[in-house]
Amino acid sequence: MSASGFNDPSQKYSPCIPADLPGRTWPSRTISQAPLWCSVDLSDGSQALPIAMSLEEKLDLFHLLTKIGFKEIEVGSPGADPSDHAFLRHLIDQRLIPADVALQVTSPCTESLIVKTFQAIAGAPRVIFHFSSNINPSPWEPADSGGQEAILAAARACAGQIHGLGREARQKGLKLTYAYSLEGFTEAEPAFALRIAAEVLDVLEAEAVQPVILGLPSTVERCTPNHYADQIEGFCQNTGNRSRFILSVRPANDRGSAVAAAELAMLAGAERVEGSLFGNGPRAGNADLMTLSLNLYSQGINPGLDFSDINNLRQVYQKAAHLPVSPRHPYAGELVYTAFTGAQQEAILNALSQRKKRRLTDWQVPYLPLDPADVGRQYEPILRINSHSARASAGFILENLFGYKIPKAMLPELGQMIRDSADRDDLKINGETLLAIFSEEFVRPQGPYELKSFRTAYLNEADEEDNEVHFSGIINYNGEAKEAEGKGNGPIDALYDALKTLGAADYDFLSYDQHALSSGSDSRAVAYIQLRDKQGRSRFGAGTSRDIRKASLRALISAVNRMSRIQD
Repeated sequence: MSASGFNDPSQKYSPCIPADLPGRTWPSRTISQAPLWCSVDLSDGSQALPIAMSLEEKLDLFHLLTKIGFKEIEVGSPGADPSDHAFLRHLIDQRLIPADVALQVTSPCTESLIVKTFQAIAGAPRVIFHFSSNINPSPWEPADSGGQEAILAAARACAGQIHGLGREARQKGLKLTYAYSLEGFTEAEPAFALRIAAEVLDVLEAEAVQPVILGLPSTVERCTPNHYADQIEGFCQNTGNRSRFILSVRPANDRGSAVAAAELAMLAGAERVEGSLFGNGPRAGNADLMTLSLNLYSQGINPGLDFSDINNLRQVYQKAAHLPVSPRHPYAGELVYTAFTGAQQEAILNALSQRKKRRLTDWQVPYLPLDPADVGRQYEPILRINSHSARASAGFILENLFGYKIPKAMLPELGQMIRDSADRDDLKINGETLLAIFSEEFVRPQGPYELKSFRTAYLNEADEEDNEVHFSGIINYNGEAKEAEGKGNGPIDALYDALKTLGAADYDFLSYDQHALSSGSDSRAVAYIQLRDKQGRSRFGAGTSRDIRKASLRALISAVNRMSRIQD
């Protein structure tokens, strides 16, 4: 028997009772437009941060939220919380609030705090004044607490006071919207939820031209998202004048389903979603607005929010909130665009190659529901090279991230080197380490030869049939500077002739490739040279420079150095 007194502790929990909604229509609907978004990231009370944000950190996050495009931002309870009050007044007094942004403030239904909240918002351009009622009181409340009638009376009185002060504020020029939430909605009696909502809307004189935001939150998530959607649609089917309110949801994440609950609620009639950037909030958090927004984006729906610089967004948030962002967080995590297995990498590479070759515009890439470039990410994190996947991945990353178009014949050699490095050092090699390995092994390999300075001259400039090149220069050989000269049918051949005077072996030239690494007048070039010895063994070398001639000579030095390592 467990400490709870049950042989099977799960038996102390009761399953959710399905809503009686035989005519439900939300399962057959699709989301066709973005909802209104309200960020609650700056509300200390609902965020439950382990370290409260300073004024400066709140300002950084506020500016980030407005830059992303949020038009409704909750800033807490300025009538009850001194830090919320100080932050709100700073925004107002310093005129930091964009004209099209509404600040949402919340107030307990206490007369003095409602007055203080209205005093706090004086001078703001747009305000959403939010209050709530708990319509599902605890079962152990005193029997004489008054029950539903007491809750209803308190809600009407609170709404009346707010509406009275709201009239005065509107007369002074404040653009004011009321917001009222039914806390405990998901566990309350549906009939009572409809009744109290209707009466509060009446007190607030809600109408189509000036609707009230009506919140139906899942205060504590206990049931599956489809249950929440049924409750939302059932409310909409049985309410009175639907145009009097904007239906808002604020799903909690106790079961890890807040994003799904918000999406299904939108199918069921929700027009507004409250949540936070990375789903932070009390207990398991709120709905993750970034994930919700980019889910819509990936379905071809413009969410009205800009997450094109997701790395900076993540950094600002982590610094302000003092909370980490999981490397597996949807869309924003450091590893979410990473494929570790060879099969996944090959599928991604093939799809990306076909998109480029066929100039496709639709995004249909396996394992990548969103183009990383759309959120400011590079393709480098897509592929982490390990011992099972190296050749194609290495070539792809070097080309797309650093501009090296590796010759096809060079890929097996490069891939083997990457596999050896991964096995030897137990590494998952990313783009930067790949470039370092490539540079060390191909561009600047250790060896007996190092080109220090040189001159080349055509011996017979007038005769194109006999235009021999003379090379002269200083070449370090085993650390000692040597003067060397050579002749050949071009600069590369002339340098090789000079190297042979210093002891270089006799090799066959198998291939030569070159291209620009970048465009413009100061662009760098890269050259690749493949040599083969008399035993049939071959190696590539690479060289870079702003001068293609110098890049080619460096590639030859690299290839000779790499060949010298395999000599008997």
